[in-house]
Amino acid sequence: MNAIQASSTLVNESQLGSRLNHAIGSNRRGEFGLLLSLLSADARDMAQFQTATHRSNDLRTKFELPVAQVLLNQTDIDDVVIDNSYVHQRDGAAAFRLANVLHQEALVIRKNESLEMADVLANCELNIRNRYQQQHTAPSIQLTHFVEQLQMQRQMSELIAQA
Repeated sequence: MNAIQASSTLVNESQLGSRLNHAIGSNRRGEFGLLLSLLSADARDMAQFQTATHRSNDLRTKFELPVAQVLLNQTDIDDVVIDNSYVHQRDGAAAFRLANVLHQEALVIRKNESLEMADVLANCELNIRNRYQQQHTAPSIQLTHFVEQLQMQRQMSELIAQA
């Protein structure tokens, strides 16, 4: 079987032409639902925002918005990594919001692992993560003497007999 592959992705309703109207007019709810589900959910992809005049406008300066927030910081590459979590722990949520407005931190702060590896490690158990990061912890093993084991078994058998 050969899969049919679209030459371009479906982004906004202007690419559909009148197919949405015909689907509603002829009561084909399945086709209408499918077409709507294929459209982008991002408001920036709507047809009214794709005109040449709209693209030429710089909305950030028009609405006097600050510089866009940094999306990613890596602790091993970037020199300055802002972390406001200590403010939240020390002073609470309101102080954290103020600190984040004054000194915006990146949405994601991670180490040198790629995004895929970070996802895999997040789903692993703690001992596997430690093994990957080469943090070996030796488990503490306490051996009990044979006489102590016998004594514990006798106490358990007495408790069971009483029940």
